[in-house]
Amino acid sequence: MKITNALVFDPKEGFVARDFCVKDGLIAQDALGPISAHGCYVIPGLTDLHFHGCVGEDFSDATPEGLQKMADYELSRGITQICPAGMTLGEDQLTKICQNAAAHREKNAGGAELVGLHLEGPFLSMAKKGAQNAAYIHDPDAAMLHRLQEAAGGLVKLVTLAPEQPNSLEFIQSARQDGVTVSLGHTTADYDTASAAYKAGARQATHLFNAMPPFTHRAPGVVGAAFDYPEVKVELICDGVHIHPAVVRTVFKLFGSDRVILISDSLRATGMPDGRYPFGGQEIEVHGNRATMADDPNTLAGSVSDLMACLKTAVSFGIPLADAVTAAAVNPAKVLGIYNRLGSLDIGKEANAAILDEHLDLKAVLYHGEVVAGAL
Repeated sequence: MKITNALVFDPKEGFVARDFCVKDGLIAQDALGPISAHGCYVIPGLTDLHFHGCVGEDFSDATPEGLQKMADYELSRGITQICPAGMTLGEDQLTKICQNAAAHREKNAGGAELVGLHLEGPFLSMAKKGAQNAAYIHDPDAAMLHRLQEAAGGLVKLVTLAPEQPNSLEFIQSARQDGVTVSLGHTTADYDTASAAYKAGARQATHLFNAMPPFTHRAPGVVGAAFDYPEVKVELICDGVHIHPAVVRTVFKLFGSDRVILISDSLRATGMPDGRYPFGGQEIEVHGNRATMADDPNTLAGSVSDLMACLKTAVSFGIPLADAVTAAAVNPAKVLGIYNRLGSLDIGKEANAAILDEHLDLKAVLYHGEVVAGAL
């Protein structure tokens, strides 16, 4: 397959006018069968490393059928790799979540590729729990994380931590030995506490600005600490609800597109009508693109936008398309250790890609070189 007359994403040059070629499921130098995609953009398939669910299903339910539905929906939206997030729950249920992910990975039944999982809880701050279930919040426990990593067959790639909790620095060091990246979030940590965590090896910030102290001129908090450590990347929910457009622009300017990771933080209500939905032993209420706790309409519970929609929203806020693609495709692939084969359109990598029209609406999805959604 050779796609011609399109603008093709390049990590260094942005978008360039060149052919996009696929052969034997990989990106190739040349190929037969030209297909014109005039006016379209070719981008790498996206990787969402922080989302909870969609189409009525939630990762934390730990059902094979639910995870398969999620993987199928995400793929149809151009999100070709997924790293779903678990909620703050008891260890028994977290173990089931991990086992379900490992079984899904081994089964390889199609849909977006599961490339890891993210434990957003339970090692969080009670004061900044947000929509997490307070009944299951747990002090950092390296042995517990190790048990969960064993249950997941090594698939745990990220864990969110409130670094002001006891034994956090030891937890960070142990997590790194288990191959897990620690991300600071759901925290009351001040600048010094967050800096100590980053110095100890934490490398990410979970949904920047949300569920953490604000960034102010005398108390820069987690945001300021993250900025001061160049190796740290920051997640940003860009659904048009969680973060003001001016702040989205500021974050890209402050950190640079190579340090921002767009996430959806999407819930089971994504792709579903308005109404009430279960959420980690609680209940949320959805109206339009806004999801809140049913018993507290002032507390946001996550988003109902998938990552492709978030990318389009970022561009509508003034973020250059190439920067948004870097944040939604390149950076998460690097964090998860899959950039050697996915996350860009370099020759020799797997041909997972999305074709966007001039309005950035999804026209087609390629997975291993085959059109699996839309049409060319």
